[in-house]
Order: sequence, then C-alpha cells, then structure tokens
Amino acid sequence: MRKFIETIKNIFKIEELRKRIVYTLLLILVYRFGCFVVLPGIDATMLARLQSSTQEGLVGLLNMFSGGAFGNASIFALGVMPYISASIVIQLLGVFVPYFRKLQMEGESGRKKMNQMTRWLTILIICIQGPAYMAALHNQVPGQAFIAVNQLGWSNFMFNLVSTLILMAGSMFVMWLGERITDRGIGNGISLIIMIGIVARLPYALAAEIGEKLTTTNGGLLILIVEFVVWFFVLIAAIALVQAVRRVPVQYAKRVVGNRQYGGVRQYIPLKINAAGVMPIIFAQALMLFPLLFSKFDATRGLAATLSNYTGFWYNILFFFFVVIFTYFYTAVTVNPTMMAEDMKKNGGFIPGVKPGKKTVDYLDDIMSKVTLPGAIFLGIISILPAFAIIFGVNNQFASFFGGTSLLILVGVVLDTLQQIESYLLMRHYDGLMKTGRLTGRSGM
Repeated sequence: MRKFIETIKNIFKIEELRKRIVYTLLLILVYRFGCFVVLPGIDATMLARLQSSTQEGLVGLLNMFSGGAFGNASIFALGVMPYISASIVIQLLGVFVPYFRKLQMEGESGRKKMNQMTRWLTILIICIQGPAYMAALHNQVPGQAFIAVNQLGWSNFMFNLVSTLILMAGSMFVMWLGERITDRGIGNGISLIIMIGIVARLPYALAAEIGEKLTTTNGGLLILIVEFVVWFFVLIAAIALVQAVRRVPVQYAKRVVGNRQYGGVRQYIPLKINAAGVMPIIFAQALMLFPLLFSKFDATRGLAATLSNYTGFWYNILFFFFVVIFTYFYTAVTVNPTMMAEDMKKNGGFIPGVKPGKKTVDYLDDIMSKVTLPGAIFLGIISILPAFAIIFGVNNQFASFFGGTSLLILVGVVLDTLQQIESYLLMRHYDGLMKTGRLTGRSGM
C-alpha cells in the first residue's frame, strides 16, 4: 500500500504526465456525459423497452461498447464502431490495392491521407447505420415517444434525417475525442473510449449476476464463488496472453574494422506472441455486427438471425476465424521483419547462425508466423468463452466479461496505458509500477 501511494505521488510530481492524465480524464468525462444526452425530439422517459432489449445478445454487446449510449438513444449511440469499420476497410485495402500500399510506405504524409480517407468512409458507413438505427428505434420505442413527430408536426422522414445527421455529428465528435486523447493524453484514445464504455457496464453486470445467484436456493452462493474463481483464472490467462514474448538473441559488435567484428554484446528482440493486441478482437467484432443491418429484409432475415446469434455455432465459428485472420493481418502490418533486419545490419548486429540480409528477414518472418499461430488460436478461444459461460448458466450481462471481447479489451488497454505511465516514471528516474520488473503492454517492451 505504501508503494502504491508513493507511485501516485511520483505520477503527480511530473508536470507533463499530470497534465496528460487530467486532460484524458476530462475528455472521458465529456464522453460519459454525452452518452446520456438523448436525441432531440424523443421522450427519454419512454425508452424502457429499448433499454431492456439491449441487455442481451449481440445488440447488448454493441450497447456495452457504446457505454449504454445505444440503449439510451443518445447522440453518441453509434459510438466509434463506424470508425472501426472504416479502419478495417482501409487497412484491408492497404494489403490488396497498390495505391493504398504505397500510401502506407510514405510515412507521415501517407498516414495523414489514409486517416482522411478513413474519416470520409466513416461518414459513409454512418449514412447506412444511422437510418438502420432509427428504424430500430421506431420498432422498439412507442410511437408517442417521438415528440417531434406527434407534437411538432414533423414527418418521419424529416425526423429520421435530422436524427441521422445528429448521430453522424456525435460519432465524429467521439472520434475527435479519441484523437485528442491519443495526441495530448495517455494511451490510445479510441481504445480508451471503448474500454470506458465496457467498464461503465461492469457494475450492473456484477450486480445482476450476484442478485440472480443469491436468489437461487440450489447452491447459488457456491456457484457464484466457482464463477469468480474461473473468472480470475481467465483474467490471468488474458494478461499472460497480452504480455507473453519470445526473445530472439542478437549479437551486436562493439567495434567493426573492415568486415571483421571485435568483441560483442548479446541482446534480445522481444517478439510478442500476440503482437496485434486487442485490435483483432475489435475488428472481428465490428464485422460480426454487419448481419444486423440485413435483419429487416425478408430475403436475408434468416441468415442474419443465424449469424447474429451470440451463442450460436456459426456465430462463434466465424468470430473465431475472423480473430485468427485479423491477428495474422495486424501482426503483418505492425511487425516488419525487413525493417528489423535492416536496423540490425546498420547497428552491426546479427542473429547467431543466420546470415544478414534476406536470410535474417526469412528467419524473423518464420519465427513470427510460428509464434503468432498459438497466440492467435488462444486469442480466438478466449474471444468465444462468453458463449460457453451463457450455456453454463452465467447471466448474459456478466458472461460478456467472462473472457471475450470485453475482458481482452479491458486487459489490453489497461496494460497499454499503465505502460505509458511507467515510461514517464522511468524517464524521470522514478521506480516503475511493478517491483518485479518492467510492465509490458500491447506495444512490447
């Protein structure tokens, strides 16, 4: 406890770190307030049916990602999911389209162009998701709740158009908040916003699960204890997955004369077993939300219902498959063996027993492929654990924290943010957050 208090004091002694933390907290507070601002023209007291329908299944997961804004008919109802969907499309184009691949290699200027394209694509996606959300509102909310239509004489078309524009502005504002947090705050802003939405729903999920089990006469308390023990071990496994690395030895020369190296220092390249972090989960979850768009059409309603069944076989098989694929994809984007080999060569380093150049690139690529496979499979297994938790009787709200997207995002973002805080502490010659060594997050050591 004394060590914890001393660490908090050290954090607030660093002016830049203190300002970044306060700035992040203020923007998060703005986001949380916005989640409870209902769309103009809707009676907030008549949203009980909508809120109850967003407690379970895939829609409940979407509501949790938005921090309850989806079920509150808030101006932030669509949250950052349109932006995540647009990011998926742009990054996939970077793999298959030469023009986007060229932009990825142009450095900062190419990144700015791709970010601008992502924003425009986000607007296009909102133009599709906004009317779909308004159609869902009209199905779930009583007609008299639409004050703008009933009392002000607006047509349904005009009301839906204005509301879609407000939803678009809300999503773009949330995206802007995330970018401001990334630039001037602590951590990845978009990931933090998603995590805050998840954390906001955790107390309600715990209360619902405890209340349900304590009212059960057939060993409810014992079952609750077993659930918490299993939850603890799943949490430990998720932390281990985020932090696990494989170290590749690299020999660096102290002095190079001609082609001969004299002396040497051995160091290690930490290759993450899960170098992609939680992004595969977020991307895969965004793709799994697409079938909801087609649930209103007769021709696709059956297929959409099958693919949207949170505990169904095909949903979880597809979700597992997408997580594995996106883990490999995002690892290929973030880890560049060619650049690593070039950096080693420039600094007089080599991997013992492997020739510099293409042989080193092939060696690193082979290791990353082998290391990523168990990490991707393990990530996929944890991502579908909530379905098994529901089958074994865990409350739907709490089951989403039983592994799956919620737990992995929570663990990954928290570790990533703590790692950034620790970096500031170590730069100012303070002790880190852990006694046993450096804390490692999603971005490696």
